[in-house]
Amino acid sequence: LISPASYARTLASPNIVIILCGNKKDLDADREVTFLEASRFAQENELMFLETSALTGENVEEGFLKCARTILNKIESGELDPERMGSGIQYGDASLRQLRQPRGTTTQNKQQCNC
Repeated sequence: LISPASYARTLASPNIVIILCGNKKDLDADREVTFLEASRFAQENELMFLETSALTGENVEEGFLKCARTILNKIESGELDPERMGSGIQYGDASLRQLRQPRGTTTQNKQQCNC
């Protein structure tokens, strides 16, 4: 029996970023799966795990940010290459491709942002 995460990695990419979100965190008394059980399941299946509440908004945005940070880290480490067809990642705008440069390198004519 193959786990859903393994199946997704087979169909998509071994480097796919998957997060398991336990919803309805605000209903602690009614929970059917403990934090420890869900956490263990996520770890055994190499998933990120986060408990969320759509009602209160707790950790909802954090789930997206966690995925985005993980994808960015994989790009920066070279594990994912948005330029490679089939990587599952691509730049949304052609002008953004100029922003990518390997770590530790600098551009001479780089403008300084004073945000």
